[in-house]
Formats: sequence, structure tokens, C-alpha cells
Amino acid sequence: MGNYAWSHRLEDVDLEELSRLYRIAPLGDKPPERLATVFGNSRFTCFVRAGDTLVGAGRALADGADCAYIADVAVHPDHQGQGLGSDIIRRLLELARDHKKILLYASPGTEPFYRKLGFLPMNTAMAVWADPDRAVDIGLLRREP
Repeated sequence: MGNYAWSHRLEDVDLEELSRLYRIAPLGDKPPERLATVFGNSRFTCFVRAGDTLVGAGRALADGADCAYIADVAVHPDHQGQGLGSDIIRRLLELARDHKKILLYASPGTEPFYRKLGFLPMNTAMAVWADPDRAVDIGLLRREP
């Protein structure tokens, strides 16, 4: 594994660079101003650099006691497969350890990865999505008869 520098401060990150990381990870188009909002409103953040390059990021929304939600974990393609994504999630789990429950949603097919990190599937999760038809199309949500 590479020699990485870790930070938990949004102030240490260029938002344009963070936006590029999400595009190439690939986790979609996340404009810098939107990232400023979601990371700024997250209780825990995690950023990873290899030299001068941002190669990993993640965040957790949390209320301080009951519930934390891990989101937006991204790893640069050149650094994937080396355990960096797992390390980011482990750090976020450690930061949120005093919460009663820690949640995340997993893209279809990634469940085995998250199981190795201690996550179990939920039977009771429900969601309201901004674009439910697309979420159904890509397998994040399902419509029941």
C-alpha cells in the first residue's frame, strides 16, 4: 500500500480537486459547491493524499449519539484495490463509534465488500429518492406490487 497522508478537515481540500475525484472514481458529477454543502454539513470527514494528489475521500453524517450515515466514499482508480476504500470506511466507523447505529447504502453487487467491514443487510430500510425511476432502473430501489 502507498504512503498516504490523512486529513479530517474540509479546509485542507480543494473542492475542484474533490469534484474531479468523484468524476474519475467514478461516482458521478458532484459539483464543488454541492460538495462544500454536503461535506460542510457532515460531522466526520476523511481525505487521503498520495503526495500532492487527492486519492480518497469519505464522510459521515451523524447526530452525535443515535445514528451515523457513511456516504460518498471515493478512491482514485490508480489507488483502488489496495485497501484504501476499506481504510477510509474503518476510519469513519472509528470516528462514529459512539453512535447506536451506523448505516450506509451499498450499490448492488458491493454487499460482500461491506459485509467484510462488519455491515449487515437491513430488512427495514425504505427511501424517498429525488429521481425514483432512475434509482429503480439502476437497482438501488425496488417497486413492490
